[in-house]
Amino acid sequence: MHRILVSACLLGQAVRYNATDKRCDDRVLRRWLAEGRVVAVCPEVAGGLSVPQPPAEIADEHGIRLAVLKEGSPSCGSGYSYDGTFSGTRVAVPGVTAARLQQAGLRVFSELQLAEADAYLCALDAAATD
Repeated sequence: MHRILVSACLLGQAVRYNATDKRCDDRVLRRWLAEGRVVAVCPEVAGGLSVPQPPAEIADEHGIRLAVLKEGSPSCGSGYSYDGTFSGTRVAVPGVTAARLQQAGLRVFSELQLAEADAYLCALDAAATD
């Protein structure tokens, strides 16, 4: 069974900079949770920021092939992030964690791409049974 790295804030964990979450209540994500596929991580917390969380040294250990991360985050954004000027200017550059995961060979999706992520997961599962 393939597992999926998912931003902890999308799972309702209050790990964002302002101690809130960005819960995503999509049916695909709920199914993955029920199937035991989800591995939650907050890259900012894992990097030492203020909200306590266990270490997130998990990608290789669990054989993860895809991740669903919070779009727009300077760490997690897969389609865009912000330019670092604190002006709210978006740039078509992935966040630091998303870029590192992509470099490591993981497919990175945002919470807006759960259907695409699920299709990719189904293809992985089908290939694994061949």
